[in-house]
Amino acid sequence: MATRIDREQVVGTALRVLNDVGLEGLTLRRIAGELGVQAPALYWHVKSKQDLLDEMATELLRRAAADFDAVRDSSDAAPDSSGPADATWQETLSEAMRSTRRVLLRYRDGGKVFGGTRFQGTEYAAHLNRQFAALTEAGFALAAAARAVMTSYAYTIGYVVEEQSTRGDLSTGEGAYDVDERAERLREHPLAAAAGYEMFAEYDEGFEAGLAAIVAGVEVTLLRGD
Repeated sequence: MATRIDREQVVGTALRVLNDVGLEGLTLRRIAGELGVQAPALYWHVKSKQDLLDEMATELLRRAAADFDAVRDSSDAAPDSSGPADATWQETLSEAMRSTRRVLLRYRDGGKVFGGTRFQGTEYAAHLNRQFAALTEAGFALAAAARAVMTSYAYTIGYVVEEQSTRGDLSTGEGAYDVDERAERLREHPLAAAAGYEMFAEYDEGFEAGLAAIVAGVEVTLLRGD
């Protein structure tokens, strides 16, 4: 009897395979092998590798929304609110970006999979709507709120892509960028050399510092500048 599969199984398997082989090694043939079917069987569920990546990114956003909700539910949140009853728009937007980063870092090349894809379905929309609600209720025009969210996501995705390419294995540090070698190579450019120790170390603190700068800039240019 042929193995029956569905779209959810295909996407879940693709994310597991991604952790083993990375984005370059991710193929429909390999996913089919993991599922015990022939590659053509996948085309009933995804039309192409790009379609698969779109579905994977959508699932990552769903998981980021669940992460965000878990953080919200662990605090004193009002039902169906954008966050805790007294959460500011800054806190809501920042926590949404933290949740996105946490989820993307769980998957090898998660940032690359997430960036440049087109989300599918509608389940993730409530998560985005909460972010827009927090901003518009604070006085942002919808256009400004959209720009604020887009800019914050662009920063977060870009940061994760760079982080995953230089940080190495999160548990062992294996494959991390050699900052000492970089500094020696750039010794004739001392400021650029020294900056590497800030850019390629303490990634959590670096992300928070950059996120704070983004949020502060959003307030000045998109809220006060409206």
